[in-house]
Amino acid sequence: MSLIKKELTEKSGFVLEFSVDADVYAKAEMAAYKKMVKKIRVDGFRPGKAPKHIIERLYGKGVFFEDAINDCLPEAFEAAVKEAGIVVVGTPNFDIVSTEGEIVLKAEGFVKPEVTIENYKGIVAKKKAVRVTAKEIDEELAQVQKRNARKVEVTDRPAANGDIANIDFEGFVDGVAFEGGKGEGHDLTLGSGSFIPGFEDQIVGKNVGDEFDVVVTFPADYHAAELAGKEATFKTRLNGLQVEELPALDDEFAKDVSEFDTLDEYKADIKEKISQRKRKESEAEYESAVCDALIALLVAEIPEPMFVQETENYVRDYDNRLRMQGLDLNTYFQYTGLTLDSLRAELRPQAEKQVKLRLALEKIAVLENLTVSEEEIDAEYKRISDAYNVPVEQVRGMVSSEDIKADLLVGAALKFVKDNTVSK
Repeated sequence: MSLIKKELTEKSGFVLEFSVDADVYAKAEMAAYKKMVKKIRVDGFRPGKAPKHIIERLYGKGVFFEDAINDCLPEAFEAAVKEAGIVVVGTPNFDIVSTEGEIVLKAEGFVKPEVTIENYKGIVAKKKAVRVTAKEIDEELAQVQKRNARKVEVTDRPAANGDIANIDFEGFVDGVAFEGGKGEGHDLTLGSGSFIPGFEDQIVGKNVGDEFDVVVTFPADYHAAELAGKEATFKTRLNGLQVEELPALDDEFAKDVSEFDTLDEYKADIKEKISQRKRKESEAEYESAVCDALIALLVAEIPEPMFVQETENYVRDYDNRLRMQGLDLNTYFQYTGLTLDSLRAELRPQAEKQVKLRLALEKIAVLENLTVSEEEIDAEYKRISDAYNVPVEQVRGMVSSEDIKADLLVGAALKFVKDNTVSK
């Protein structure tokens, strides 16, 4: 293979012309012949035994050309790209320039763009101060307290707001029962607003064992159009009442729900966990602001295939996450009404930001002469191995050290930018 012509065009485009070595093509053509001869019938020869020149005489000299070119094209193009010193993005288009003498091919596509970025030192970004209030601790405690509440039967009074009423009911509109309007042994917390407005209010004051009508009007915007705005009567029976009895917030409670011996120790632990969560949120918001600022500073003509490819990466990640939950994209689309195209449109803005951010950080890594040691690369292989419970050697076989190095350099560049931000 030899590179004949290299041309970089507008908007990160390229044109390469390159030749295929005669001996390389000859081997590919022979391989194509051996593959195809088994399917070609020639009078006077047993199946698969017709000589190559006989087949070419019958079907034309170029009968094996397409298969042969397809066989040797990838290696020839890879060599041309290496000699040209470009990084190709997306899938190029190929054409045949000449088959006279030597075979000359042409590739047209896009390269990774040249990038300019300035003023990335001294970006102004605010990191939110972390503060945990007593109210937040009390709210967290209240949730744990509620999760550990016990239900107590009520037998000595009528139903009241806050009670859990166990009811049977059946709804009728104009005297006719309607679909979805019947339930038995249903637990309903009175005052929760879970049912149609006015329903729960009409249970308040009733006693266990009472049978009564609940008359309500469906809201005008009710999801079932055939019921919207209509009056309904629910034949209802109150089977039982319960109340939630919350445990006392004391040292015994702390021992029951945690590894701590006192409520004060448990509260301190809750405070620390809330603080950790807030620190992570603050750091994420701060980093997002820094990344947005970097993207705004980036100057580059980014080819469309980079955005398309990254969007497809996001779609694959989305599918993988769904599969971890026992779903797949087709099932998800059935539930949500989305399509593959609408999902792509939804993920596209994130993909565009990711492409721009990585280009910016890669350029900063070069400008600042950032480096990654072999020890850091080994440590990253170990981290991936531990995270996915896969042997390190298997990870090395799946991910090249150059890819690991590139990702680590991007991380180092982001750290450099964050270390050089100005807080406001």
